[in-house]
Amino acid sequence: MAIELTRVAERCGYGSVWVTHGLGRDSVVVLTAYAAATTRVGLANGVVPIYPRHPVAMAQAAATLNEVSGGRFRLGIGVSHKNAMEGMLGLTLNEPLAAMREYVAVLRGALGAGCEFAGRHYRVRWSLALPKRPPAPPIYLAALSVKMLELAGEISDGAVLWLTPPAYVRDVALPALERGRRRAGKPLAGFEIVAAVPLAIADDRAGAMAAFRGELKRYLELPFYRAMMQAAGLGDGVAAFDRSGEVPESLADALGGVGDARVARAYVDAYRKAGVTLPAIRPITFPDAPWYRATLEAAAGW
Repeated sequence: MAIELTRVAERCGYGSVWVTHGLGRDSVVVLTAYAAATTRVGLANGVVPIYPRHPVAMAQAAATLNEVSGGRFRLGIGVSHKNAMEGMLGLTLNEPLAAMREYVAVLRGALGAGCEFAGRHYRVRWSLALPKRPPAPPIYLAALSVKMLELAGEISDGAVLWLTPPAYVRDVALPALERGRRRAGKPLAGFEIVAAVPLAIADDRAGAMAAFRGELKRYLELPFYRAMMQAAGLGDGVAAFDRSGEVPESLADALGGVGDARVARAYVDAYRKAGVTLPAIRPITFPDAPWYRATLEAAAGW
């Protein structure tokens, strides 16, 4: 089903197709299948956690997929969350800003002429022994906090945002990214700001909203997302969740566009007005949901 939906996205004129990684299939393998099934559409992951995968291993996977796809790949990476890295995998999520800075430095070297690096988190001497290949893929960082947004602006080619409402993008993310770009002596122009935009164009709004509220529960239990939502002015919704264990509809309304096409289009437009350069349409829940394909097709060209 996913491969067929990728073909649908390409036929509908979407510029890129994005996949997640953390609790599902390996995104590099999935995107390789998508590359074989398509000819034009861009391919990206949003995002691969850095701690389980050495930056050289990440570079090898990224370079291979970029070559297989004819240069269509964009690499999205992130630090993930403490409960996932430590509770699930037994790793240590240590000094995420410093680790990410070193990771990108090693990754860029490994994707280029080679890397000789000695830092606090990584010590690497390595080069990719391959003939000519497409230019290295752009590197995007997942970012929620101000400091990670600034780092993304400084050292990466783009930022990937998830569940950040338009007001947070405008008032918090964009200024932080601009500060990071200034720190690197670069303009914000040309820097990609990707925001996943949860949508459901559905006749049964109540059913779609209930599904979205259920999907949001696990994010309300993660400290990075809670802090971002509180900074976005959604603290009352977070507090209501803490009291009841249920995501209030008002909070879901702030985090996604659920309803008819007019509601969904307005939500996408709000992200563009906030400064997002690439609103990534993300039909809520899973591809077998009754609204999934209809949302994908209706939102093409927005």
